[in-house]
Amino acid sequence: MLPKVNAILHIQVNSIDEEEAKQEYKSRIADVKDNFISMEIPINEKTGKLKRLYAGDEISAYFITDGGVKNYFTTSVTGFTDDVIRLVLIKKPEPDAITKVQRRNFLRVPAELEIAVQYSDQLKFVAVTDDVGGGGISFLCEGYVTMVTQQIVSCWLLVPFKNGQVEHVPFKGELVRIKTLETGKQQVMMRFAEITDWDRQKIIRYCFERQLEFRKR
Repeated sequence: MLPKVNAILHIQVNSIDEEEAKQEYKSRIADVKDNFISMEIPINEKTGKLKRLYAGDEISAYFITDGGVKNYFTTSVTGFTDDVIRLVLIKKPEPDAITKVQRRNFLRVPAELEIAVQYSDQLKFVAVTDDVGGGGISFLCEGYVTMVTQQIVSCWLLVPFKNGQVEHVPFKGELVRIKTLETGKQQVMMRFAEITDWDRQKIIRYCFERQLEFRKR
């Protein structure tokens, strides 16, 4: 489903400045054409300031449809137009490039991704996931690493996409279950305790791309 006229877009602008990349803006869709969407100048609701955009800016956006489903897509600024008010033109996404996220039904896929875990000031290690989903992950680590359930740990997940882009996704996870395998390694299952919507969307986007790979096999 494509966004409709008057729908609210929640926007983040991709930037090498980490603080700028975290800022969220809102805009209203003014029109939807065959090749582009026009929207009002985005505004930061916390500061009340308008966001100045430039042609070529890459944008991560989502709009909400019935049932609270969030529809994520990426796009870029293609130009501007002055029709009573100044509008921003962005590239119209393909319908199959829009990721639908409903919190109650997070997709999980088998995946071997690198994850850095900080369990405490004294214990930091790198591990490999065995499955990944929008609600949490599980990873494998050496048996000598001592951990307990219900502990909150800081993590950084390396997430690669089909287009060659690689994202570092930070989050805090709660250890839900720890199982010792026959190999001597531990399988650690965790849920996301603290993660931004945008970082969760990156993981969900990876899961959808991964699922499409499985279907092609």
